[in-house]
Amino acid sequence: MEFPNYIPPLGKKLLNRFAEYHKTKTGGLFITGNHDYWTMDHFRNCGFDVEYEYRLLNVDSNSFFLTHGDGLSDSLFNLERPLLHRILRNPGFVKIFQTIFSGITGNHVMKSFSELTRDNRKLNTERLSKWARSTLDNNSFDYIITGHDHVPRKETFSTGSYINTGAYYLHKSAAIYNKGEVNLVRWDNDNMIFKPFSNKPDKSVLQ
Repeated sequence: MEFPNYIPPLGKKLLNRFAEYHKTKTGGLFITGNHDYWTMDHFRNCGFDVEYEYRLLNVDSNSFFLTHGDGLSDSLFNLERPLLHRILRNPGFVKIFQTIFSGITGNHVMKSFSELTRDNRKLNTERLSKWARSTLDNNSFDYIITGHDHVPRKETFSTGSYINTGAYYLHKSAAIYNKGEVNLVRWDNDNMIFKPFSNKPDKSVLQ
C-alpha cells in the first residue's frame, strides 16, 4: 500500500536490492495482486515492469497467460474481482485513506487488515483451478500461471497446463521455465538448489 513519501524499512531494503539487480539484468515483471492495491513509482523506479491485470507472453513456441489470481476487471476472461478488492483500489478511497493517515500509520493499519483477512487454514483451490481449465479450453494458451490462493500445484489438461506458484514464504515454491517446459520446484536452502515440487498436500500449512 504505497504512500507518496513513505516506504516501510523492510520494503526499502527489498526495493534497493532489486534496483541493484536490475542494473545488470532485464527488469522483472511485477504483477500486482490483492496485497498490492496502490503502486505508484517505487517499483518502476527500481526497474520493474508493473502489470495491474494480466500479461500475455510468447516464449519459444509456448504462449503464457500470467496473472495474480485475485480477479480481473477485464470481463473477457470471466474472473471477477471481489467487491472489497474493487473498493480498496478505488482512487477515491485511496485519496481519503491517505489524507486521514500518515504513511507509517496507514501502513500499520493496512498490514493489520491484511493479516486479519489472510487465513491459510481456509484454502480454496477450486475457484482458480476451475477457472484455469475453462480458460484453457476456450483459448489457445499453453500455460496459465497464477498465485493468490497459496497452494502450489501443477494441473495438466488436454488443452494446456495450469500452474499455481503457491506462496514462497510458506513453501519456498516457484515455477521454472526450461527447454520449453514449466516445472514447479521448491528451493532447497541446505543444498542451494531447486528441487521438483511434490503435489502432495503440505500439512504444515493446514495446521
